[in-house]
Amino acid sequence: MRSKIKRQKGAIQMPRPSVGRKTNIDMTQGVIWKQLVLFAIPLIMGNVFQQLYNTVDSIVVGNYLGTSALAAVGATTAICNTLVNFFNGISIGAGVVISTSFGAKNHEKLHEAVETTILFAVIVGCFVSLISIGVVPVMLKWMSTPDDVVRPAGEYLKIYFVGVPVLFLYNMGSAILRAVGDTRRPLLFLIISSCLNIVLDILFVAVFHWGISGVAIATVMAETVSAFLACMTLTRTDGAHKLVLRDLHINKACLGEIFRIGLPAGVQQGLTAFSNALVQAYVNGLGSSVIMAGWSCHSKIDQFAILPAQSMGQAATTFVGQNLGAKNVKRARKGVRQAVFMGVGVLICISIAMALSARSLVSLFNRDPSVLHYGTLFILMTVPFRFCSSFNQILAGSLRGSGDAKGPMCIMLFSFVICRQIYLFFVTKIAFNEYTVGLGYPVGWIVCAVISYFYYKRSRWEEQVEKEA
Repeated sequence: MRSKIKRQKGAIQMPRPSVGRKTNIDMTQGVIWKQLVLFAIPLIMGNVFQQLYNTVDSIVVGNYLGTSALAAVGATTAICNTLVNFFNGISIGAGVVISTSFGAKNHEKLHEAVETTILFAVIVGCFVSLISIGVVPVMLKWMSTPDDVVRPAGEYLKIYFVGVPVLFLYNMGSAILRAVGDTRRPLLFLIISSCLNIVLDILFVAVFHWGISGVAIATVMAETVSAFLACMTLTRTDGAHKLVLRDLHINKACLGEIFRIGLPAGVQQGLTAFSNALVQAYVNGLGSSVIMAGWSCHSKIDQFAILPAQSMGQAATTFVGQNLGAKNVKRARKGVRQAVFMGVGVLICISIAMALSARSLVSLFNRDPSVLHYGTLFILMTVPFRFCSSFNQILAGSLRGSGDAKGPMCIMLFSFVICRQIYLFFVTKIAFNEYTVGLGYPVGWIVCAVISYFYYKRSRWEEQVEKEA
């Protein structure tokens, strides 16, 4: 910050970060479970609103444009999530670097990480947007998308990909805020943009009759608003994580550290979503738009069900990062145990609620009897195994917070990509139906839970802290 930072003898004198403000949470002290809950609740709510983008799209499409259009949006979900999850993974790397610097009070490194993160988001977001728009037809063909669904699905995806730069920018900006303990303002931004998305969806589809294109345009416009609000907040803070636009640059060492942690996480999350796209291809291969629509409803509901686990995993990442940065290994371990206990308990309760209200949940998207049947079936097949997802997300988040991104990446790729695809390949040769395909998700969850547990038990954080001391 040229206006606020004085360089003297190679050092940077940063403005005092607003550690004591209510917007930031120092997780190196205080009651652990309260810290985790206070951090996770805004994350859960934020993730809920982020998921509302595509979910509201599906609800509006399913009720105004019909089953085929709903199937088209469903066919794009896995593709969109592949990009979103990859960006989220990269943002985890930035978050770990920033949270560790914050915990260690290394303000110079913290500032460098912020500048590098934001500029990287802009450059990569634009590049990915251009590439993705060009390969849309190939994506849909590869996923065995039925002919009557290809056109509207392609129409939706091309517009959606235009918004990739702002999507990436928001994810990185919110990751910076969360890394210093501020989960409230990212939540507020998502509430604003999600409400805007709902209004624009209805306006563009029901009033202007823009069809599926209107849904995609609404999403991009809402994402632009959330990105703007996140960046504006960073430019106006008085902490060490302040963003000064004229000082934006790429610090190679900082980017390398972000990539060391974030790239494996991004690849893991992206390929996990890609694996879901492979499952979607099997669903598409069943050749029925009502089955595709039912699977789409199940997928949207599934994305909400896993949010508490994902949010607690994000909380664990920041908690472990801050506490290891402060050399407090014992507190970091204790936090992981409490996070797992709370996360698994919550997801069991959610699973019971989902089983009891499955048909009602599906009816929010479409009331076609066949769609209701298949959507309910897929939900009931997966809920008994859902608690494994919480276990997986929290342990993976904890390991990433320690700087170990390769371990969770390898575990999840093996479980969700290799094992799941091996299962689907062989089982569909025996019986290719909605039952065998629907169990593809639980197979990956169970394998991942078992391997993650034993890998975490072998982690050596104490030795890591001693080496860095």
